[in-house]
Amino acid sequence: MNTYPLTEGWSLEAAGGQPAIDLPAGLPAEVPGSVHTDLLRAGLIPDPYLDANEAKLSWMHHMDWRYQSVLQLDPADAGERVDLVFEGIDTIGTVALEGQELGRTANMHRSYRFDVREYADGKPRRLAVTLASATAYAQAQRERLGDRPSAYHPVPFNFIRKMACSFGWDWGPDLRTAGLYKPVLVHRWKVARLAQVRPLVTVDAAGTGQIEVQVDVQRSGLQEPGELELAASILGASATVRIPAHSSQATLSLAVPQAPLWWPAGYGAQPLHELQVALGEPEGTQPLDHWARRVGFRTIELDTSEDEHGTAFLLKVNGQPVFIKGANWIPDDHLLTRITRERIERRLDQALGANLNLLRVWGGGIYESEDFYTACSERGLLVWQDFLLACAAYPEEEPFTQELAAEARENVVRLMPHPSLAIWNGGNENVWGHEDWEWKQALDGRSWGGYFAHEMLREIVAELDPTRPYCDNSPYTPHRAASELHPNHPDHGTHHQWEVWNRIDYLQYRSDIPRFCSEFGFQGPPTWRTLGDWVHNSDGGPLAQSPDPSRDPVFLVHQKADDGNAKLERGLAAHLGVPADFEHWHWATQLNQARAVRYAIEHYRSWWPRTAGAIVWQLNDCWPVTSWAAVDSEERPKPLWHALRLANAPRMLSFGERDGQLHLSLVNDHAEPWASTLSLSLQGFDGKPRHSVEQRVLVPARSVQSVSIDPALCAPGQVGSEVLVATVGQEHAVHLFAPDVELSLDPAPLRGVVRELADGYEVRVSALSLALDATLLVDRVHPEASVEQGLASLPAGAEASFVVRCPPLADPQQLLSPSVLRTANDLRAVELSHRSALAGATQR
Repeated sequence: MNTYPLTEGWSLEAAGGQPAIDLPAGLPAEVPGSVHTDLLRAGLIPDPYLDANEAKLSWMHHMDWRYQSVLQLDPADAGERVDLVFEGIDTIGTVALEGQELGRTANMHRSYRFDVREYADGKPRRLAVTLASATAYAQAQRERLGDRPSAYHPVPFNFIRKMACSFGWDWGPDLRTAGLYKPVLVHRWKVARLAQVRPLVTVDAAGTGQIEVQVDVQRSGLQEPGELELAASILGASATVRIPAHSSQATLSLAVPQAPLWWPAGYGAQPLHELQVALGEPEGTQPLDHWARRVGFRTIELDTSEDEHGTAFLLKVNGQPVFIKGANWIPDDHLLTRITRERIERRLDQALGANLNLLRVWGGGIYESEDFYTACSERGLLVWQDFLLACAAYPEEEPFTQELAAEARENVVRLMPHPSLAIWNGGNENVWGHEDWEWKQALDGRSWGGYFAHEMLREIVAELDPTRPYCDNSPYTPHRAASELHPNHPDHGTHHQWEVWNRIDYLQYRSDIPRFCSEFGFQGPPTWRTLGDWVHNSDGGPLAQSPDPSRDPVFLVHQKADDGNAKLERGLAAHLGVPADFEHWHWATQLNQARAVRYAIEHYRSWWPRTAGAIVWQLNDCWPVTSWAAVDSEERPKPLWHALRLANAPRMLSFGERDGQLHLSLVNDHAEPWASTLSLSLQGFDGKPRHSVEQRVLVPARSVQSVSIDPALCAPGQVGSEVLVATVGQEHAVHLFAPDVELSLDPAPLRGVVRELADGYEVRVSALSLALDATLLVDRVHPEASVEQGLASLPAGAEASFVVRCPPLADPQQLLSPSVLRTANDLRAVELSHRSALAGATQR
């Protein structure tokens, strides 16, 4: 058996449409690659991520393209099969060899294999892949089948099996890519090959790891089929089985006593062990084919039982209930071939750094690469995997049903060896949209994808990967058919909370106690450095020099949300005020994003186990944009990332109301009890105590304890200048009795010193008065700078240390400058100054 990639000698040309540029003949192309990256490399198009260039490339939506190379296949040996394999074509392709059509493709999310043995004669032949306009194809399918509603109607992303967000989203550009975005291979083999290997990995009650290896074999068809032998081994356990001459399937079982368990992050180690499977002939000395993957021994269960609060949605790993601290994941670059393993690993390390234990691969993107799932398994990051259906009604007519079934079957089998993969989900907001977004009248009886969510995908998972749970959609109420409950009911199953952000104040996050919140979020702009590098005002100058940058036409190209900036400002007004100066506006919107999400997560965690998980929208960005992401497209954490780190900490304190009274929740997500002393102090912003109490607390492992607050601590003499501080060991929380806009905050509450370290600097600050949300915006001093800690609220007299990793700075004191060391106090001072200026202007 021999496999080799076809990476050399490819060229690209226009095959139809009206290009807006002069295209040279035979433009060199990279495979894997895309048309956009090839044209960018040649300097023929501007960077679509820069300023307003996205719209300048809309002509590419209507183009056909052709990739060409020369394929010269050495003569085939007797009995040798030769296949041409395309692991991923984006999207509507015709594959031809010397003008002879080999086949057609219509699905970005699956691979294609063509038998080319008859061409294996040593002669060079022209290999051509012609890619038709995805836009034209999708529009033609819509005209053929009748329209279907979607969140971004009339964009026809639901009429083609292509990455939905390729057509744009409320955080992403509309580029509608095309290309050979995964490897192209020649595969030469004899007799038989392993077409599918499905390892079903479980652990029984005695702790024995059980692996059932199910195999589908493809025979070459070039000789009389004979008996085959299948062997598998792992951790010293092995088994073999004979496959009869006319059979193409086999199953064997392995048992590993006292198997080392794989655990999610925060719950234990992540041991991975190589499972090897070999296919051979009974008397053969060399295997015909070999398959190897690292697997982990663990069990996954989803509890959707009914209880006094509604319908649970509780994930258990190895029988241990796990509170899911998650984030939604989108493709990390809109131009997919630029995503490297190293980039993925950096992003997943940032997820771990934010104390996350799960990523949800959202249904409008892609089935991620092997690198992604492998890195998740190595780190203990669970994966919630959507099937790729999002925010739309999808036609069930052919070819869509067979295409979706083919991609689902291929990707279930491809991904199931990874222990990180925890749950399959039938799509994003499709069932909710059908029930709640006035789709039924628009559909007028036409198909919409209900069969996919409720039947077909469930059956595929049950057949191929019964070790993992399946959920029909997100949001979705389990057992809904029997109960007729709303699919987004917070008391039943999964819930998406988008009233906050779209319509109501973030304090309303606490009006519900959802069983599992699988989407919620709040927007904020990217870091200052990213914004400055990629977004300039409409005359080309620095954005900050625009009279009103947040409303500049170029800035709005990088704000895709409907009414996005107005929502940002409405969200600010009641809490931090709306600064007129852009630099302060930028900090205020980032801080408000962080506070809103932290407020929600602390609430959700305080109700464990009634609330069993929170998956924030979203971890990452695919281009420079104002969005819900915690990490921007240049890999720089926003203040939201620090909020996630704090809110998801293994031990955490948070204030909230229970039955109309102030309570303190002590959240212990450690395997050991939390025994300590709780100190509660009502004090002035200057640190002078008003009233204090102490008590011993004992919080059992993996649990939450709620402590009622002494009424004397909830009765400040000066609402605008007193704070309640809770401390347990190294953890603390502050409770304010009014929003920032009503507080008498010291505008300069911190004093700091900078000390040089081997790989950066330590910035130590002390609070002269209450300092809220102290954060270092380190990208402003160096593009490579990072800091692990942020959003530190310090009572008077408290200290905090920030370790900054960066190359040497010419002036380290920059780290203490007002544009770098920020607090919420700054914004209160800005607002008071603004009010004073307005009052003075009125008097004049």
